Amino acid sequence: MPNSTSETKKNFFSERQWSIVASIFLMATSAMGPGFLTQTAAFTVKLGAAFGFGILLSILIDFVVQQNIWRVVTLTQKRASDIANIVLPGSGYLLAVLVIIGGFFFSIGNIAGASLGLNALFGLDLKWGGVVSGALAILIFSSRKATLAMDKSMIFLGLLKIALIIIVAAIVMPPMGMAVQQTVLPDFIDFAAITTIVGGTVGGYICYAGAHRLLDKGTVGPEHIEEVARAATKGIVVVGIMRYVLFLAVLGVVVSGATIDLASNTANPAAQAFRYAAGEFGFKLFGLVFWAAGISSTIGAAYTSVTFFTVFKKDISPKLNSICISVFIALALLLYLILDATPVGLLIFVGGFNGLVLPIGLTIFTYVAACRKDLMGNYNYPKWLLILGILTCMLTWWMGYVSFNTVFNYLTKI
Repeated sequence: MPNSTSETKKNFFSERQWSIVASIFLMATSAMGPGFLTQTAAFTVKLGAAFGFGILLSILIDFVVQQNIWRVVTLTQKRASDIANIVLPGSGYLLAVLVIIGGFFFSIGNIAGASLGLNALFGLDLKWGGVVSGALAILIFSSRKATLAMDKSMIFLGLLKIALIIIVAAIVMPPMGMAVQQTVLPDFIDFAAITTIVGGTVGGYICYAGAHRLLDKGTVGPEHIEEVARAATKGIVVVGIMRYVLFLAVLGVVVSGATIDLASNTANPAAQAFRYAAGEFGFKLFGLVFWAAGISSTIGAAYTSVTFFTVFKKDISPKLNSICISVFIALALLLYLILDATPVGLLIFVGGFNGLVLPIGLTIFTYVAACRKDLMGNYNYPKWLLILGILTCMLTWWMGYVSFNTVFNYLTKI
């Protein structure tokens, strides 16, 4: 009996730890897709070293958002839309609609990103690249074996992406003194850019993806809250470091005098920076990573968005759920083909749109943490985190207000 009990505890520990690691990886990879790469590269080209402050502020906002949302979801042991409906009847439906729309735009942007990857790899026309990528995303999702293969390959490609970014940053030798100075004391601040990159890393479905994964795996309740908090912190740290390293890499290319295209239909600022630093081989390799990130992010955005359908219909069968996800991707592909917008414009817009949606959910979750003891139980919510949550709510609402028009202009220009 002792051996059996010990083995059971060991297996439970391993499964519990794996759910934490999986949640970190899900959040980090969701936040490091084509939008992450394109937004960071484009705004570094546009704003120069001053964009470092935007990255710093976005990391701080990301930290507060994830810490609050992950805690509330795992403590209440309910999905985000269900929590919202309890707090304010009907608000869960609004939150679900906004997240689904945001995830839909993410899917459109990710298909655009995948098409940019194929364009870099083979010079394929962007619309045909979108057709190939969207169709392949549906086929991969529909095949269990293909999905498992994709999951394993994305771990390798994700590590390759990180290695490529670090290598390029080392090659171009960015002006560290200027970057650090502007990160702390910028010459100017572009709040529309900050709204966009916050939305691209923690807006829309992304801030709920990891929390819902923990919920599905049973890593919930006060006994797991410290692990959940550490997982949220690690995910934000990984994304934050990589965003800043990518910023340094592109900044090094910009100050060297290289010209990076942002306006043409085939513009791919991140890939151009890699071509400048690592040559044609680096450019092609980055195209592969960019395409794979677009495919996986398209599937991830569709999958997580469709989980919010349950607020409207609780008993969705696995078969119907799969059909919904496939239709979701197909509609995103159709709209990508119809829209007369550059892939770069789309990828930046989707981040901005989800940045506008973010404060709605954050306000609901901050309210739960502060006032709803019937949902939170006897858990003593950290006062410092609650205060930061309230301040972040106010900041994100204000940023959304001043950035609204600019965000929608991204559909036609940068």
